[in-house]
Amino acid sequence: MDYQLVVIGSGPGGYHAAIRGAQLGLKTAVIEKGDVGGVCLNVGCIPTKALLHVANDLRAAEHASTYGVTYSKPKIDLKAMQSWKGDVVGKMTGGVGMLLKGNKVDLLQGEASFKDANTLNVGDRTITFEKVIVATGSRPIVIPGFEPDGETIVDSTGALEINDVPKRFMAIGGSAIGLEFTDIYSAMGSEATVVELMDEIVPGAEPEASKALRKAFEKRGVTFKLGTKAVSAKRLKSGLKVTLESADGTQESVTVDRLLVAVGRAPNGQGLGLEDIGVEVTDRGFVPVNASMQTALPHVYAIGDVAGAPLLAHKAMKEGLVAAEHASGRPAAHDTLAPAVIYTNPELASVGMTEQEASDAGFEVRTGSFPLSASGRAAAIGAEDGVFKVVADATTDTVLGAHIVGPGAGDMIAEAALAIEMGATLEDVAATQHPHPTLSEGLMEAAEHAHGQAIHTANRRKR
Repeated sequence: MDYQLVVIGSGPGGYHAAIRGAQLGLKTAVIEKGDVGGVCLNVGCIPTKALLHVANDLRAAEHASTYGVTYSKPKIDLKAMQSWKGDVVGKMTGGVGMLLKGNKVDLLQGEASFKDANTLNVGDRTITFEKVIVATGSRPIVIPGFEPDGETIVDSTGALEINDVPKRFMAIGGSAIGLEFTDIYSAMGSEATVVELMDEIVPGAEPEASKALRKAFEKRGVTFKLGTKAVSAKRLKSGLKVTLESADGTQESVTVDRLLVAVGRAPNGQGLGLEDIGVEVTDRGFVPVNASMQTALPHVYAIGDVAGAPLLAHKAMKEGLVAAEHASGRPAAHDTLAPAVIYTNPELASVGMTEQEASDAGFEVRTGSFPLSASGRAAAIGAEDGVFKVVADATTDTVLGAHIVGPGAGDMIAEAALAIEMGATLEDVAATQHPHPTLSEGLMEAAEHAHGQAIHTANRRKR
């Protein structure tokens, strides 16, 4: 055998798997047909967050006048901004390349396909392996009639290339990708509209959190078309005419200069030849796996987006470690929760169950909430749009879920994730001293509110 372990794809899940495999003594290679780091580092998580940082700075400069500091109108040098974004990406991808080399992982450039259950074709060469981890990620879903052209109609990759600021911007899809780019473009001066098929943005989130985030966007002038679908798009001299249809069949047309299609991502499970070696691939392109990330063939693993929802980089990272450890002969299973974060301003972060999910699961539910407007730290930094909400089992007081909208929500949600993993109770969270004044006190106050003992907000005990 050429390798004891081969990983197909060098995204977050893939490079974690390859490095852990090498750390555990396996002769390891990672195959990459594109740029090292996959979607996340090159055209996903990292460059998007770089542009969101720019958006936050622009918004902060505008907001400063409310507390007596006035700046001249910021001037955006788009070429310099794109160059800086590229430098950030280059630093991260270069770092991954060095990590692979430092851990003695061979990097093989080329597109992989299975020749048989223990052989891969990689470009014009053939390699054999004992075990393989499929980490091929996902791609943007394309809506018929709204195919990206890279200029007027774009997907998440095209939206990163901001060579001009469109006067009118529209996002089809009111979840993470659509909202993050809406935040970016609106901060740069675009008139922004978000079209969402469901009755609220971020449909799978806790309703209080989704509403709080939408309200924050609306205060900044973003328009939402909820319960609405995009029917067609027609290019005119005046822009792109997008026809929308509400639930009752009423249609309207909105003309925009740039349209982002952000209705989800499709896994890259097909086209590898997995089916030919006895590995199931669903019609949608997912590869079913067990808790150890094994497919129907025990020596073939799948991780990350291709292995199922949620399609998140940190979930892929964890699964990559599990798969590599199991492939090395160690007992390993993916049994932890994956927090989810939308990195807008404010951020929306969640982990565990929503109130409805807990109720549907048969729990007697107890909840507590705390508005960010009651936080001293939030008032001091001029960021009072948001909420903390905790969900627990009323019988045992065990924390089942937490949902935060506010600055730094993505960082604060880790405390709730740890609480759930450790089986902590609301009493544990409430009894934990949080530094004052901080935003993190909101989680403590929400836990106290669930017991009718909140100090800084009116108590309305809910079960």
